Amino acid sequence: MSPVITIVLIIVVLVVIAAIVYGVQAGRRKKLQSTFGPEYDRVVADTGNRTEAEKELRDREKRHAELELKELSPESQQRYSAAWEEVQIQFVDNPSEAVGTADELVTRLIAERGYPTDGEYDERLANLSVAHANTLQHYRDAHEISERNTAGSATTEDLRQALVHYRALFADLLGTDPVSTPPSTTPGTTTSSPDDEPAPAPRRDADTDAATDAATDNRR
Repeated sequence: MSPVITIVLIIVVLVVIAAIVYGVQAGRRKKLQSTFGPEYDRVVADTGNRTEAEKELRDREKRHAELELKELSPESQQRYSAAWEEVQIQFVDNPSEAVGTADELVTRLIAERGYPTDGEYDERLANLSVAHANTLQHYRDAHEISERNTAGSATTEDLRQALVHYRALFADLLGTDPVSTPPSTTPGTTTSSPDDEPAPAPRRDADTDAATDAATDNRR
């Protein structure tokens, strides 16, 4: 075999190996992007290095595989749905306390699904990101507002948004919309998602005064 042919064969083999390696890496990357969705881009942006980010995401998958996760029973789903409706009722009279209750309820649900909740908040996010990446930003936004609420700097609209954000993750973890909504009877319409469903408006003092006046008039 001539030296030229040998060199050509070596080049061909190297090209084939490079193509295989590239294909494997591309396949892994596509799988990570499919699994983590928007979280993939977020981790890449945070680390500033795609290779390092993908290693972090694969580590998350390994830790997630070691968790003993479980589905909720129908009875547990009903119990949590009822608890969420109580949160929405509480929001009408006390938005601040309702957001705190929502945070506690979501944390309790996370724990019942089998995710550890006694570690750092970032660790909790990492564990949730494998199976709940599409609603993870809702949890971040809700948590940020909840912290501002604790500091006394959250507005009523902020609190309403927090409840909407908590509900998105809550529904994802629960496996169903926590607030039962009758299906639409109008052709061509669809039931709204938790993201679209607004939180109840808090009760204003004027509403309370009007209700009291109406009750007084009815007794006359």
